[in-house]
Amino acid sequence: MTSRRETTGIIASWTSLLLWKQIAIALVLGAMLGIALNMTGNEAIAATIKHVGTLFISAIKMLIVPLIFVSLVCGMTSVSDMARIGRVGVKAILFYLGTTAFAITIGLLLGTILQPGAGTDLATAAAMEAKEAPPFINTLLGIVPNNPVAAAADGNVLQIIFFAIVFGLAINLAGKPAQPVRDFFESLNAVILKLTEIVISFAPYGVFALITWVAGTYGLDLLLPLGTVIFALYLGCVIHALVVYGGLVAVVARLNPVRFFQGVIEPQIVAFTSTSSSGTLPVTMTAVERNLGVDRSVSSFTLPLGATINMDGTAMYQGVAALFVAQAFGVELGMQQYVTIILTATLASIGTAGVPGAGLVMLSLVLTSVGLPLEGVAIIAGIDRILDMARTALNVTGDAACTVLIAKSEDQIDTTAYDTPHVMKSPELKDV
Repeated sequence: MTSRRETTGIIASWTSLLLWKQIAIALVLGAMLGIALNMTGNEAIAATIKHVGTLFISAIKMLIVPLIFVSLVCGMTSVSDMARIGRVGVKAILFYLGTTAFAITIGLLLGTILQPGAGTDLATAAAMEAKEAPPFINTLLGIVPNNPVAAAADGNVLQIIFFAIVFGLAINLAGKPAQPVRDFFESLNAVILKLTEIVISFAPYGVFALITWVAGTYGLDLLLPLGTVIFALYLGCVIHALVVYGGLVAVVARLNPVRFFQGVIEPQIVAFTSTSSSGTLPVTMTAVERNLGVDRSVSSFTLPLGATINMDGTAMYQGVAALFVAQAFGVELGMQQYVTIILTATLASIGTAGVPGAGLVMLSLVLTSVGLPLEGVAIIAGIDRILDMARTALNVTGDAACTVLIAKSEDQIDTTAYDTPHVMKSPELKDV
């Protein structure tokens, strides 16, 4: 029987691990347990375990609105140079659109090389109606909230970002009379950061529960028939992360790309299991600031914006999925169709940003733009959760890469902190 002292020692050893190691261990153990439950027909147990992960995701979502609003207001009030704010915004949008185009191009290349739809019979797939993505102009006009409180309650990130920027700028322009308001937000920001730290410390347990549910629900049966589609997307995400993001960090920012990937491993794993860029936002903000030395005045703007409009992983998914459907139905695509897919997916990544199930909405839009049958969406939807895990992790990595590049260009990054291996740990165990 394990003694009380031995139990305390085991717990102390666990809590002394770096957070990313705890999360990685939880990920592996959860996958093993989930597969075992699936093979023994105990999917109900996996669904029950999922409740722990649901609680963790709810706690993360609880932080999103206050974290975005308060941190962005503090970021705006800390910048006296209005021209720099404009530069940061332009750089971020150009980065997100440019890398999205690269991502879907990689997806199309892999779809052409690996031929994921070859030999697949989609004749029995259920017909689906095209889902319309909201026009880009509607998204643009919807940025200004009629009611900021309602925007916060609805979790409309773009409207929250807009109001926070305008509110922060107003504090700056008001000058000395607004100093008490500025001090209040700085204090509130410190409290929210501490709350974020507490919630993030439970990430290993949330990740364990979520990955147990995914593996326990889907098992190996769903993965094997469409394994080439899954392999193509996961391979593309790795290539895009290492070549595009790693290359930009190394060549443009002249920073160590290995340190970059070490610094973002926590948000990557949380994004992989939660499949939510917005839900991972608190973890991403903590990682780029503590692990990579990025100043909050940059991260508080680029990360919320990226979580809303940066969809590199989803765009790559469009390329792979479009080629899968075309090959499965024997439809030949020419260069014009390839260009149309690239442009449509790149622009739609902004227009569908706030739509639930944005990946499938974008896929319907892309297939319609080049005349491909929408029946293919029914099959892709079956493995959408598995694909969503990889593409969300890539989206979050892109948000962090953009933030690092802009921070370096604006001289708003502590290179000493960047080059120092991160020491993000869970809270210390108290003596028992």
